[in-house]
Amino acid sequence: MFVIRLPNGNLMVPESAVSDGGQLMSDAYVEIGPDDADYARLAARAVTEEEAEERRRKWQEGDEPLRREFLDFLARHGHPGRGAGAGGGNGPA
Repeated sequence: MFVIRLPNGNLMVPESAVSDGGQLMSDAYVEIGPDDADYARLAARAVTEEEAEERRRKWQEGDEPLRREFLDFLARHGHPGRGAGAGGGNGPA
């Protein structure tokens, strides 16, 4: 996740929600403005929305050969962890 500089000058900053037991529950973005104590530090590494999207696109393109290799593996060997008679859905059999 990136720190993204919005057109209005505010930043979209990644923030994680963690359970009381320390387990990651979700990741989200929160918007902060120049009055936030961390703004200057985070703004130094911020990218525009367009730059963030371009980085995501490059990662997806770079991941495509690996995705094809994985799908080929599944076609040849089946889904790991599923025994005979397992359902075809995404959840447990």
